[in-house]
Amino acid sequence: MTVEILTTTTAVAALADELAGQPALAVDLEADSMHRYRERVCLMQLSVPGRTVLIDPLAGADLAPLAELFADPAVRKIFHAADYDLRSLYRDFRLEVRGLFDTMVSAQLLGEEKIGLADVLAKYFGVTLDKRYQRADWSQRPLSAEMIAYAAEDTRHLHRLAGLFEERLRETGRSLWASEEFRNLEGVRFSEGEGGPLCLRLKGAGTFDRRQLGVLEELLQWREREAERRDRPPFQIIGNTILMALARQAPRTPTALASIGDLPERLRDRYARELLAAIDRGLSLPVEALPVWPKAPRPERDPKVDLRLAALKNWRRDKASALAVDPGVLINNAALEQLAREHPGSLEQLAGMAGLKAWQRKEFGSELLAALRTAT
Repeated sequence: MTVEILTTTTAVAALADELAGQPALAVDLEADSMHRYRERVCLMQLSVPGRTVLIDPLAGADLAPLAELFADPAVRKIFHAADYDLRSLYRDFRLEVRGLFDTMVSAQLLGEEKIGLADVLAKYFGVTLDKRYQRADWSQRPLSAEMIAYAAEDTRHLHRLAGLFEERLRETGRSLWASEEFRNLEGVRFSEGEGGPLCLRLKGAGTFDRRQLGVLEELLQWREREAERRDRPPFQIIGNTILMALARQAPRTPTALASIGDLPERLRDRYARELLAAIDRGLSLPVEALPVWPKAPRPERDPKVDLRLAALKNWRRDKASALAVDPGVLINNAALEQLAREHPGSLEQLAGMAGLKAWQRKEFGSELLAALRTAT
């Protein structure tokens, strides 16, 4: 089957006019985050019943003509796992999406055991998606016939899937749950970075002393520069585990570097000089310039809070089992901990808690208060 590929802004504008009367669009994106230092959207897929179109922004097709259509809440936009795509659309094109329907969020709220698109399409429609292209380099041109077919298949079945899930959400009384989750998702935006030392974002580095953090920071900064120079994701230059081993042991000579078991020979041969120089810079930093791992103050243990939290978790376990949903989807740990600490005694007090969503207060407010009362 022939798939249209739009490569000009004029063609995108014409498509936007054609789609303006459609009640729903299925949308997906392909990016190059696994292959480039600065990721970007490389392809957009749009499907309406009976028609799928690909838009190639790398060929010069500006997505700006779609802005009005995407911001129109009267036109449903169907995504599967929309979070990353919505962030990318705003980052690259300043496109905002209203009228969202996310089939992955729906699958979570419906208690699906497997929520990946390939899994739910195989389960409900017997459709098999070729997973080989999930990590493909979508910045390469020309796109192969197989990549084009894969991209088109990603959105072709979303209308049917959304219809099926929407009916099940109504049947289970969870439509309002989904609507609120979709509205919350519509506001997500890509983070421009947290600033500050890179080492403070690395899981596991909290056990390092300040000198080790200083060495790790120099290694991470070197890797960042090298990744940008080579236009590759940092993890493709050298992995976090290796850098942490180097920071922990701080070898000063090629012989000592060769003793680091986590460092493959090919990387040692390629980067020995740069790695040793970064380690030397970290070891030479004055004490006042060394990073400091932020130590969050430990809240004083309160046996009453612990009892309330245990009661809430017991309630959640039983309720999630009865509803056949994941406990974390029903209500997350952070919300339960806030409830245990603040100990609201009425629905009015519960309504003032920012950690709870409206659907959670409406559906389970009385039960949450009852669970709290059992622990007093």
